[in-house]
Amino acid sequence: MLKMSTESRNASALRRHALNGPAMGSRWSAVFFAADDFDAAALARSFQSAVDRIEQQMSSWRADSDLAHLNAAPIGAWVSIPHELVTVLAVALKIGRLSEGAFDIGVGDLVRAFGFGSGARTPDAGLIARVAGRPSFEPPKTLQLDIASRRARRLALLQLDLSGIAKGFGVDELAREAQRSGLTSWLVGIDGEMRAEGLKPGGRPWAVAHEKPIPGSREILGVLDLSGAAVATSGAYRHVAEVEGRRVSHTIDPRRGRPLESDLAAVTVLAETCTAADAWATALMVAGAERGLELASRLGLAALLVRSDGSVLSTLPTPPRRPVGPAPRARVSSRGTLCGRSPRRGC
Repeated sequence: MLKMSTESRNASALRRHALNGPAMGSRWSAVFFAADDFDAAALARSFQSAVDRIEQQMSSWRADSDLAHLNAAPIGAWVSIPHELVTVLAVALKIGRLSEGAFDIGVGDLVRAFGFGSGARTPDAGLIARVAGRPSFEPPKTLQLDIASRRARRLALLQLDLSGIAKGFGVDELAREAQRSGLTSWLVGIDGEMRAEGLKPGGRPWAVAHEKPIPGSREILGVLDLSGAAVATSGAYRHVAEVEGRRVSHTIDPRRGRPLESDLAAVTVLAETCTAADAWATALMVAGAERGLELASRLGLAALLVRSDGSVLSTLPTPPRRPVGPAPRARVSSRGTLCGRSPRRGC
């Protein structure tokens, strides 16, 4: 692939390129600035190959995925897995510990039992009792990793589900492909999980709309200014299922073994990687407003928590001499500023 740096060309000579393709039941997207002779088609193939590889490894829907093979292996049997999957499992277990169990990948059985994922079935009280409140990272460990040898084994009857972290990792893989190509100004994403690098011509950061958590509506809460950062949002207002005549959230509360019932409508987290942002957005969503805000503050996470009543809690510092205005018109930057400028759409 032809390599070039946007810093080595006159900004006026750069052209905006936009690419997209299928990824993990949704679509990946990439917007970047490069010269007219940049091989965008080759980069598109690299992007598609990257997300296809991650889906093959981490999909909960595909019976032939590496994750499915691990879930199907006998208890106690070591299974060789790709290094990307080892990496994601290690990060997931770490965030599980740091979040005190609010994030847990050992809930695959519950995801299906409540109508999400493949092989959905009716919730079972015995299953809930077996899985609820038994984190996959606590001793005796129910998931054990051998990172050096790239292998893993389950030590208990649990089904792993990476829906709360895999898309974020997929975005980071898109970012790595953009970096390998020599680009220095880009925005990549999968289904709303985004990561950006550099500035657009004219010195402006990448602008990403922050949606109001309102079912059936597409309204802007604010705008995220991203550069050298990733963002992910977890919400209880988009993906739902009907269980016993009741609409429930797609997010499982691992402590209760049931779909999440939270005082939060959505949580957005900014981080250096989209893997971390994705997992922490889910963790804080499960933790709830009070505990989630305390957890984010204690761990130094940059987060916006939107309550069900529309009020906003934030761990982002506000800029001096610029008081925070009404939340629906707020602008957020990856550097942690929150001010009252009017939001704009698009990139």
